[in-house]
Amino acid sequence: MGEETGFCFRMHPEYEVYFFMDIKYMQKAIELAKLGEGFTNPNPLVGAVIVKDGRIIGEGYHERYGGFHAERNAIKNATEPTDGADMYVTLEPCSHHGKQPPCCEAVVEAGIKNVYIGSQDPNPLVSGKGIGYLKSHGVSVITDVLKDECDAINKIFFHYITTKRPYVIMKTAMSIDGKCASYTGDSKWISNELSREDTHRTRKRVAGIMVGINTVMADNPMLNCRLDNPKNPVRIICDSKLRIPLDCKIVKTANDIPTYIATVSTDTQKIQKLETLGVKIIRTSGKRVKLNELMCELGGLGIDSVLVEGGAELHASFLEAGLVNKLEIYIAPKIIGGKDAKTVVGGNGVELVSDAYMFKNPKITMFGDDIKIEYEKGE
Repeated sequence: MGEETGFCFRMHPEYEVYFFMDIKYMQKAIELAKLGEGFTNPNPLVGAVIVKDGRIIGEGYHERYGGFHAERNAIKNATEPTDGADMYVTLEPCSHHGKQPPCCEAVVEAGIKNVYIGSQDPNPLVSGKGIGYLKSHGVSVITDVLKDECDAINKIFFHYITTKRPYVIMKTAMSIDGKCASYTGDSKWISNELSREDTHRTRKRVAGIMVGINTVMADNPMLNCRLDNPKNPVRIICDSKLRIPLDCKIVKTANDIPTYIATVSTDTQKIQKLETLGVKIIRTSGKRVKLNELMCELGGLGIDSVLVEGGAELHASFLEAGLVNKLEIYIAPKIIGGKDAKTVVGGNGVELVSDAYMFKNPKITMFGDDIKIEYEKGE
């Protein structure tokens, strides 16, 4: 029974008792995996727990891109010999040589008897091969333990590894009546401090943050992460005509925080000035930046996720291109009003309601009096 998937009625392969403890140990592995948020991109979040005689003897997670993977960290941290122990790991152990040697080899060498896996790895270099290696070396493998929960922590990785393009989160804050600024352009602050702090947690998790040139011109933002132990995302500015001022905060800090400007401009003089100041230039074809081309370019650079924070025209372009994977919307208990007040999405919009961009799986969180609504891309 140890090889079956779907865990509601599965029995533990050795002790023949219902495996409520298996859930507990996998939940612990998930908690460990999340500690790597923001530091493993474009690798997945992975946690591992080693259990022997009903006791946790080793824990580990993938802490940083290029560093030891979760399984090796758990084995390294074990407080006693791991032979005959069980391992709970949120993602299928890798079976190929990358920055680190294969984890499935380390599991076998450690004498692990049973491996409980949450998610199977869609990476073609791994998919099924890690499980196959373990089984061929006498390790009992139990799959799909808390699969949905384990899948949920790696939506970015799963999208990136299968499409080679960044996972796109479109974020905005708005009033009850759907305004993101007053008719004068004032937008500070629509959301409250708790909501803004949550936004910075998202900035820490993603690999890149993107805004349009109008947002840079209006707000002169830094687009950094202002949390303790911060990890700043790569900054990407969509600026078709290369209007960005050389003295703005983005340009002045380009040597400190990696910064890309996407453009179609051929102004070699300004491009050279920007590059001298540390800015990297990405050129696409066409009269305006082509987002599909840009996403492919960013994916090739290892940028697995992008937080799009506006403005309204950039939001419209991403929706029209079908590139938004997730929405994060903060709604403040305020009414701004005015037909000329700025809205979240610009452009012409759809002609018919039946053509509206659809999203699904709402999740609601309260931050004080603000409401955060998260949606995933619909069909």
